[in-house]
Amino acid sequence: MARSAQDTASPQADHHTIELGLVALWQIRRSGQGGRGMAIAGVVLSSVGAVLWGVVLATGAASEVWAKFEDGTRGNESLSLRTGDCFDAPDGLEGDTYDVDPVSCQDGHDGEVFGVVTLPGGSFPGDGKVTDIAGERCYALQDRYAMASWAMPTDVDMYYLMPSRESWRYGDRAIICVFGSTDAKAELTGSLRGDPTTLDTDQVVFLSTANAVDAALYEEPEEPPEDDLAGPRAWAAQVHDVLGEQIEALRGHSWPSAARKPVADLVEEMEDAREQWSKASEAGDVDTYFTHYEAYAYVDGPATVTARKALGLATTPPSFDDSESGDSGVEV
Repeated sequence: MARSAQDTASPQADHHTIELGLVALWQIRRSGQGGRGMAIAGVVLSSVGAVLWGVVLATGAASEVWAKFEDGTRGNESLSLRTGDCFDAPDGLEGDTYDVDPVSCQDGHDGEVFGVVTLPGGSFPGDGKVTDIAGERCYALQDRYAMASWAMPTDVDMYYLMPSRESWRYGDRAIICVFGSTDAKAELTGSLRGDPTTLDTDQVVFLSTANAVDAALYEEPEEPPEDDLAGPRAWAAQVHDVLGEQIEALRGHSWPSAARKPVADLVEEMEDAREQWSKASEAGDVDTYFTHYEAYAYVDGPATVTARKALGLATTPPSFDDSESGDSGVEV
């Protein structure tokens, strides 16, 4: 199926098979919460692939059909979605998809692949396990491909296509991480890629530190301090340590003149926040913990905005609708 990340999008083509087998499409919001329930089960097949799959189901001749299919497709790289590829799904990202058309990212498109995760061999781990891996790994890959999360359009979410028990039997081991619009009637235009291939060194250093702090904050325990203070205290200690590492990274970089003071001001706020996280990690009761808990507020504060502006980065913090978050599941 799909291979490891590539730096360039594949050429345009029509009606290419992505995989022979059932895959599931799930949606998750990067907000520290779970998925939002727009996931559906789909079949990603060309018209020829759909006929082959029908033969398999009707006759049980899976090995013969699959062997012939492999013979006809081996070596054709356009049959795999790769990192940086954009595509159209004729039926959109909601509902069964029987065809996928690779297109240029500069044209309107339904999805953009930002990462591919290859699972190890062995027996099928189960839908739940694959879903957990997809959520975790795709979330991590998002920040590598689109480092400037503040520049991400508000109507874009993460989706992923994952192997089913049926497609696993035929060697499907790839989870494909995709950006797509939450509006079924809307298309994406232009690439969302924002990594070292599209950003300058100063922007990459700054965003790397910001994303590392975001990742630490994302690990906040689900159990509230009132029920288990030990977990939040340990998390606060982790945030404290990560802040220390990122402060040193910012200090150690040679910034352009226009960004030196804004970054220095931000570092000062980070140091103050780090002290508060240290106190939160040592809190003896819940009230003391919450007294220092608000130290994360600087992340979207004026100093951060000013530093981002000096570096030519987006200056509007992302907003998330918590009411949209929640657990969801789809049976494949």
